[in-house]
Amino acid sequence: MLTFKIVYSRMKFCRYLINRSFSRKFSSNSRESVKKGLVLGVYESESSSIGVELTHAAGLVNNQTENKLINLLHLSGPIKQGKCRVFHGICEEFPSIAVVGIGPKSLAYNELELVDEKKEAVRAAAAVGSKALREAGSRLVELDPCSDEEAVAEGASLALWEYEDFKEKKKHKPYVDLCLFGPSNGEASEQWERGLKLGSGQNLARWLMETPANHMTPTIFAKHALEMLGKSGIGVDVHDKAWAERNKMGSFLSVGRGSDEPSLFLELSYMAGEKNSKPVALVGKGVTFDSGGISIKPSAGMDAMRGDMGGAACTFAAIKTIASLNLPVNVKGFIPLCENMPSGKATKPGDVVTAMNGKTIQVDNTDAEGRLILADALCYAHTFNPKFIIDIATLTGKIFKRFAEWWKPELPLE
Repeated sequence: MLTFKIVYSRMKFCRYLINRSFSRKFSSNSRESVKKGLVLGVYESESSSIGVELTHAAGLVNNQTENKLINLLHLSGPIKQGKCRVFHGICEEFPSIAVVGIGPKSLAYNELELVDEKKEAVRAAAAVGSKALREAGSRLVELDPCSDEEAVAEGASLALWEYEDFKEKKKHKPYVDLCLFGPSNGEASEQWERGLKLGSGQNLARWLMETPANHMTPTIFAKHALEMLGKSGIGVDVHDKAWAERNKMGSFLSVGRGSDEPSLFLELSYMAGEKNSKPVALVGKGVTFDSGGISIKPSAGMDAMRGDMGGAACTFAAIKTIASLNLPVNVKGFIPLCENMPSGKATKPGDVVTAMNGKTIQVDNTDAEGRLILADALCYAHTFNPKFIIDIATLTGKIFKRFAEWWKPELPLE
């Protein structure tokens, strides 16, 4: 096991956490000096003369402005689901108001697609409205609860995130403070904060994936885990090559053989459930850059392979979010980290490697490295007798080709 000295000199990331914290509070004086915007929702309605039905919050604003909102909607026409229209000068408190389409009130959970279409519509509406108001110059945006404070907060925080670590400061998108419109009770505030935490967790995963590969090596990824997750009360064990060799993880170690960056294996532990309760296991693929190895990929688009550790990023962010929500569960995370690079030391097509469970694997294509590192990670996760295992990985783009070959429009989906 490696012992890392936690590095606090990563000031850019610290600045990111501070500047992008969506729960930041302004003082009353600073809020008064900031240009405010308001996002209001409307439902599609065939029975209404203007084609929309106002939410409760939108109705209040319409009454306070002596029907200005309704009159403008009547002139401009109905707003479809996921679309936005920005009005200016309706009221003094909010110089800009974005009216967003939530879709029909009848939206509900779709059993076939396993998607809550109502929540998705609210997230999308909050997202498009928040972005439109940022472009309009608003720096404090209040959002209509739309009967789902969590979805509103999550959608807005996701929409306003940008990866800007290496941009000039003058080119950064302006920071926008978010808050809930109208009086909020304890339950509404709790749901709002939950939504912000869910959005923040997803944005963390996006940050980890978007960071260039030379700034997110296995070692750097592990340091972020020690610093960020350790502070959240999550156990972080960083295992080195010697540990992997003792555990006979030949499949995992074969992938990183061609890189000068050392391969590492992260083991994360959040144990807030019952003492004897089996943990849920999350296994995330962590190839921090995938060149394909000896079976090298085409150069076009290879830069996107910095994101081949998406499974690791999601595992990292999911456990951090679970801890921030204080969920009473036991969760173990397993992240094999490496680079897949060509060199004289790299695994070659035709080589045979031995996995942790003793199975031998012949490597036909070194660009099929995901299954090699996950084989040992899944085997190790199984030793903890988990309740179930969730495997998270960016495995192969060929799945699109296979589905395209199989599916034909005239064939029914069963």
